[in-house]
Amino acid sequence: MRRYPDFTAVSGLPGGAAVTIGNFDGVHLGHQALLRRVGDFAATQGLASVVLTFEPHPVRVLAPALAPPLITRLDEKLRLLAAHGVEAAVVQPFDRDFAALSPTAFVERVLVDALGVRALVVGHDFTYGARRGGTTETLRAAGEQHGFTVEVVSAQAVGSGLVASSSKVREFVLEGRMDGAALVLGRPFSLVGTVVAGAQRGRLLGFPTANLAPESELLPRTGVYAGWLDWDGALRPAVVNVGHNPTFVEASGRPGVEVHVIGAAGLDLYDRRCRLWFAERLREERRFDGVDALVAQIGRDRDEAAALLATRATPAPVLLP
Repeated sequence: MRRYPDFTAVSGLPGGAAVTIGNFDGVHLGHQALLRRVGDFAATQGLASVVLTFEPHPVRVLAPALAPPLITRLDEKLRLLAAHGVEAAVVQPFDRDFAALSPTAFVERVLVDALGVRALVVGHDFTYGARRGGTTETLRAAGEQHGFTVEVVSAQAVGSGLVASSSKVREFVLEGRMDGAALVLGRPFSLVGTVVAGAQRGRLLGFPTANLAPESELLPRTGVYAGWLDWDGALRPAVVNVGHNPTFVEASGRPGVEVHVIGAAGLDLYDRRCRLWFAERLREERRFDGVDALVAQIGRDRDEAAALLATRATPAPVLLP
C-alpha cells in the first residue's frame, strides 16, 4: 500500500480514485463496510482505492480535553487498511489550518484536484470542512457539479440494537467485555508492546511472566484474562494480568500487563515486540492474604484459561516489524 504524507503529495493516480474518508480508529466492521464499497468501485471502474485519514485525531486538535484513547496506533491502522485491500492511504496532518478549509475548498482542493475522486464513499454521519459545515447532502451536490458519485453507507448493525463504532469498541474494552469488542471489531482486541524486565516475582512463584510495555493507548479494565501471545508468527495460549499486583505493591500509575504463556516456561522474550490478543476476562484483580493463596489462584486461572482457549478459534498471527 502506498502512503502519502498529505494530500498535496499524491501522485500516481492517473485513472482517478475511489475514496473514503475518516479516522478509521480500530478499523472495525463499520469501517470495513466502507472499505468494501470502495474496493467494489475501484474494481468495476478501474480506479485506485484510496483512504484519506488524519493524524493526529481531529479531536486532539479541536478539543484535546475530550480526545479518546486510540484503539489503534497509526502503523497498526495502516496495516489493517492494507489488509482490507486499500491501495493508497493519504495520512493528512490535521491542524487548525486544515480544519479551517471551507467545505467547498475541501472538495475542490483535496478531493477533486489532488485525489482525482471519481467515486466517494462516506458514512451516514459524515461531515467535512470548517465547523463541520459540509454534510452528505452538500457532498452529493458537489459530486454532481464535479462529476463524482457519492455513496452514503448506513450504520452497520453487529448485534441486536448494537451499531459498530469506535466509541463502542472503547466502551467494551474499558469494561473488560472482550466478547463485545470482538463483535464490533470483527476480530479479538489486541495490543502490541515490547517485553521488558520486571520484578521476577512470577518466576519465583513458579509462573514466569513476560512484562509487556504496551504501545497502545487503550488498555482493558484491570483484571485477569485469557488470551494468546503472538510472537514471530506463532500464537501461544496465555493467562494475562492487567493491573497493579496489589498483593505486593500499592496501586499507582498506569496498570501493568503481565503474560504467563501456558506450557512454555523457558520462553525468552526480553526486548521482543509481541502482540497480545484478548479472549475473555476471567476475574477481577484482587489482593491475597499470602503468597500461597496467590499461587493457588494463579494455578486455577491458568487452568481456566487453557480450558477456555481450547474451545476458541485462534486469531491469524501477525508478523511485527
